[in-house]
Amino acid sequence: MDPSLFDQERAAAKRALQPLAARMRPQTFDELVGHEEVIGVGKPLRTAIERDRCPSLILWGPPGAGKTTFAEIIAHSTNATFERISAVSAGVADLRAIVAKAQTRAGESRRTVLFIDEIHRFNKAQQDAVLPYVEDGTITLIGATTENPSFEVNSALLSRARVVVLHALSDEALDAILERALHDPERGFGHFDIRIDADARNSLVQAANGDARALLNALEFAVASAPQIGTTKHLDLATMQQALQRRSGGYDKAGDGHYDTVSAYIKSVRASDPDAAIYWLARMLDAGEEPLFLARRMVILASEDIGLADSQALQIAVAAQQAVHFIGMPEGYYALAHATLYLARAKKSNSVGVAYAAALGDVRETRSDPVPLHLRNAPTGLMKALGYGRDYHYAHNDYSITQENLPENLRGHRYYTPGEHDR
Repeated sequence: MDPSLFDQERAAAKRALQPLAARMRPQTFDELVGHEEVIGVGKPLRTAIERDRCPSLILWGPPGAGKTTFAEIIAHSTNATFERISAVSAGVADLRAIVAKAQTRAGESRRTVLFIDEIHRFNKAQQDAVLPYVEDGTITLIGATTENPSFEVNSALLSRARVVVLHALSDEALDAILERALHDPERGFGHFDIRIDADARNSLVQAANGDARALLNALEFAVASAPQIGTTKHLDLATMQQALQRRSGGYDKAGDGHYDTVSAYIKSVRASDPDAAIYWLARMLDAGEEPLFLARRMVILASEDIGLADSQALQIAVAAQQAVHFIGMPEGYYALAHATLYLARAKKSNSVGVAYAAALGDVRETRSDPVPLHLRNAPTGLMKALGYGRDYHYAHNDYSITQENLPENLRGHRYYTPGEHDR
């Protein structure tokens, strides 16, 4: 038997065992769907890769955006040796072993490309272990991360690599991937007679939420479970909904999704937009955000952005926090939604924060003069003799009398300027 034919049979058998998402992974840039703004024909990065001059890269994007696919296409496009590790399981010893081999290749004028999946999981020491060899060209680094590299990748390493942002795939891109999977006879389901209803197709694309892997996994399950009439598998909406898992929200409680979404919530309340505010609240709660975290944000909002324009807002926010703590979830969403709508509809004033910041500026930038004598208590005879409390005017006795209550060096300073809606 021809050995090459045997190898082909083994490869075909291995491919048959792979999930659909792995089988359908693009092998070339021409097969890659989406990201034309980064890797389209004629773009500088694609030209560099096609000329086998790939720079060190940090690929940043959400799950299913194509980071690993991007790296594997580079592996197929380069004459360099392609090494791949996952930061989940690899350590410094693994890195050193790869570097040792790369140094040997470098001595023979051969290059090494190192792909580190989930590079954000490497700690500082592990990232530092790679740095000298990226700098001297022993290896070309390609790191993939779902987390903001500004926070998760050492600045020294970041400065020696290009950050490539891969956004979540559009619905149009997902539909194109779906179409290819349905009709590809070798890697997809082209050997089946599959009929998919328009509403089922739309439901699948919407539920995938920009994640090609999620789309293909759901499609594979739907095809496996779909009723078959003769030689036709029919994917209707009911079948598709049963195959779909929870929609991916692109929300990580410890990552960028968390901070970006709560920022959108805060700014929607500040803008007095109740519709947007309640939407972002629902999105965070649906993703499993900690309810008391949201309640704390509301308490801050009540003073930071509403303040004296509606002092009841602080009471509402604190009451919501207490209600959620007392009731728990899921019913606690009533209190959170109640407070959100109240805060969004309330008149706004930032005079509280402005006044405090101005006062704090003087606290830090001027000398700390003693408390004026007339404002000090005088519980002993000695303190009275020293003038403590002398000439203090008890405001309740005579509201017309004004006394200076600031230290001498700050006499006449004003910190609080009433907002338009302060009361």
